[in-house]
Amino acid sequence: MTAIDKEAVGAAYSLQGMLHAKHKTWEAITAIAGRIRPGMLESQARALALEVLAELGMDRIWHPALIRFGENTLKTFKQRSEGDPALGENGIFFIDLGVVWDRHEGDCGATFVTGDDPEMHACAAAAKTLFEQVRDYWGEHKVAGPALYRYAQEQASAMGWVLNLEIKGHRVSDFPHAIYRAGDLGNFEQCPNVGLWILEIQIAHPTRPFGAFYEDLLA
Repeated sequence: MTAIDKEAVGAAYSLQGMLHAKHKTWEAITAIAGRIRPGMLESQARALALEVLAELGMDRIWHPALIRFGENTLKTFKQRSEGDPALGENGIFFIDLGVVWDRHEGDCGATFVTGDDPEMHACAAAAKTLFEQVRDYWGEHKVAGPALYRYAQEQASAMGWVLNLEIKGHRVSDFPHAIYRAGDLGNFEQCPNVGLWILEIQIAHPTRPFGAFYEDLLA
């Protein structure tokens, strides 16, 4: 499949539509995070996420709402959580939503902290900072996917975190993007175009059992 094929879109696609989906997904993440409290179970948080998305008028979800607490923040998307943990008073969690709004796919994620554990706060902040550094590198240097994730790994290491290279981003589009079989952003051998790819960053603390996640549209 050529790069053109991998960046194909459907008849409904527009960059404006993708940006709307991005903004609505962030609105949902903010609302969900604001209602998650210590003592809540992961399963309760996922149910809450679906309630909020329905309240905001989503078309549908295109991937399951994913919320991870504590050690489960080290899990990749395809891995199951260990048990159904409760969020601690000093805890860390992330939210990953894949939602269709007006026929366009939003996919955003961020990490949040309860309490005052300084290393958890630093980890959550680092995931967002690293995302911004890699996004800016893409914008300035127009590099292909493999170079983008090499840079991400270098920067994560320099910051003192461990980048999970099993998570390398992916396509989005007007729903459903899956028909294009585009593979991971980290394996895309061209410079990714605006409004078509999700940059995913997942890092781990070097010694403690937690991590952080951040993702958003390259736009």
